[in-house]
Amino acid sequence: MSSYSINKVSPQGLLIAIGIVFGDIGTSPLYTLAAVMRGKELSETLVLGTLSCVIWTLTLQTTIKYVIITLRADNNGEGGIFSLYALVRKFSGRWLMYPAIIGGAFLLADGLITPPISVASAIEGLLIFDPKLNTVPIVIGILIALFVSQQFGTQQLGRLFGPVMLVWFTFIGAIGFYALWAHPSVLKAINPLYGARLLMQYPGGFWLLGGIFLCTTGAEALYSDMGHCGRGNIRVSWAYVKLTLLLSYAGQTAWLMQHLGTRLSETSPFYSIVPAPIVVFSIILATMATIIASQALISGAFTLVGEAMRLTFWPRQRVAYPSDERGQLYVPFVNWGLMVGCILIVLHFRESKNMEAAFGLAVTLTMLMSTILINAYLRHKKANAVFTVLITGVFLIVEITFLAANLVKFEEGGWISVTLGVLLMALMLFWHQGESILKTFIQYDSLPGNLNVLKALSNDPSIPKFATHLVYMTTAEDAKEIESEILYSILNRAPKRADIYWFIHVVVEDDPYGMRYKVDTLAQEDVYFITFFLGFRVEPRINLLFRMVVSELEKNKEVTVESRYQSLNVHRVPGDFRFVLFKRFLSYDNDLSIGQQIIMNGYLALKYISLTPQATYGLDTSNIVVEEVPLVLATPKLLPLERIIPKQTNHSHAGKF
Repeated sequence: MSSYSINKVSPQGLLIAIGIVFGDIGTSPLYTLAAVMRGKELSETLVLGTLSCVIWTLTLQTTIKYVIITLRADNNGEGGIFSLYALVRKFSGRWLMYPAIIGGAFLLADGLITPPISVASAIEGLLIFDPKLNTVPIVIGILIALFVSQQFGTQQLGRLFGPVMLVWFTFIGAIGFYALWAHPSVLKAINPLYGARLLMQYPGGFWLLGGIFLCTTGAEALYSDMGHCGRGNIRVSWAYVKLTLLLSYAGQTAWLMQHLGTRLSETSPFYSIVPAPIVVFSIILATMATIIASQALISGAFTLVGEAMRLTFWPRQRVAYPSDERGQLYVPFVNWGLMVGCILIVLHFRESKNMEAAFGLAVTLTMLMSTILINAYLRHKKANAVFTVLITGVFLIVEITFLAANLVKFEEGGWISVTLGVLLMALMLFWHQGESILKTFIQYDSLPGNLNVLKALSNDPSIPKFATHLVYMTTAEDAKEIESEILYSILNRAPKRADIYWFIHVVVEDDPYGMRYKVDTLAQEDVYFITFFLGFRVEPRINLLFRMVVSELEKNKEVTVESRYQSLNVHRVPGDFRFVLFKRFLSYDNDLSIGQQIIMNGYLALKYISLTPQATYGLDTSNIVVEEVPLVLATPKLLPLERIIPKQTNHSHAGKF
């Protein structure tokens, strides 16, 4: 996406932004004030202080941090925590991998809680008509339908997102404005002193921040969806979205001010300000909005995992592209895993009020990690040092404060999101460290130094021909070297004679959608080394890409593709291509440290949920040979093995025959 298009504002772009960016944060008015007020005696300090904290949380965290500052950090038009990491890692050191992994893991954990709490909070509006209604089957039914539909793509449905969410935001703004007239004085809560009074004077006021934080959950989506909507569209549409959100919160606050001295039980402040004749309409509209919010989060999870796979933070999974829209993908493993997780969350908590404790904790940790990465970005861009320190300090203080307030919810359900986040973080670390250890212990040999023996093998008629074109995927980043195990496979393990040897290396670039290649001709008509430079959001369909490159080389008369068999060559029949891939396993001949054993065992266990090498590179199974290769990462010390030499005995003959 060009810098022009990312900043361009258009009516269509604004509608798309409203439809897919603000779903999560836009449904927060359904449950935020209820989470803070439930079970407490309403007082002016509590009610106005909460509204003041909501106003300034949305201003500091969403407007200033994400809309104004973070959206500047675009990676060729793309956003999100992994895009930000890919943007700054080469300038700021390898250690930034850890905040990126932590942030990504807890963002995925949030994906297990957002759909249940959003849908449940909307459906629970039906309790107005039937307080004993069991909403669990309805919520689970909606979630199952939502996840099942993912495999068919959301291109057609997505066209409804913008109009529906525009109606939703207009509705909550209008209803909030209508309710505000009953007590317009609540607007004085814009003064931050009311928020300070809540935190310092109200008993346990500090711990209420855990509920107040729910108003800004979904702010991360502003950045993650920048590639789909553009920075300009997000910034302009946020002005309208924020206005309607504040009107909704102010209207609910005005209703609460009319009930000072009472305790808020199960009553929903949101539905309480809706006029009775349109309550049913509001429930239907809220349900549609929460489904759209959940859809946006699920799509975001697919994109996040797709990026993690390219950055070797996640085992390779099958990725499908159900529509022609750029950036839209479907990861079955993630989809069904999220569905099962969401259903279990609903069955465990049953009501949205019980899910609130598990909700904010994961998002707070993600925001903390993004602040660390934004600091690295500002330093890389050589922003004013005082400004960088000041703004980072403010965000860290705010987010650490919210984190501390959310920790009180740990026993009430917060442990679930923390446990999920830690498990996902461990998965990413095991996979990345395992891949790194493998890369460290791979041995390389000189490819130019072995050209003569490869050419000699290619021309040796005493060895049966293995293939016309023999192709190996290599981790070697330079055409001057090749893995020793590849040479061993060609020369030693049943020598593989071929007319042409091809070596392919894939480089994952920080440019999300880059697609380039280069060819090193090491020996004309004998040995070629191809390097693909693919963006971290590009699917590595090597079968297709390799055919395109070979076709181009043939067109330029740089290689002959026809079969070298005399009977076929006369008819210009194309030669066969055969790929050789390696399946690695941990050899018994290893002397690993305890840490390495834990990492490698975890890494190899994750191999069971990972794609096969051929599926990883998008290769046809009909022309592939898979060889098993033992991994010897640490050669054991020589064992004290002694040879027993038998004693010499003299044989005498008793007599002659």
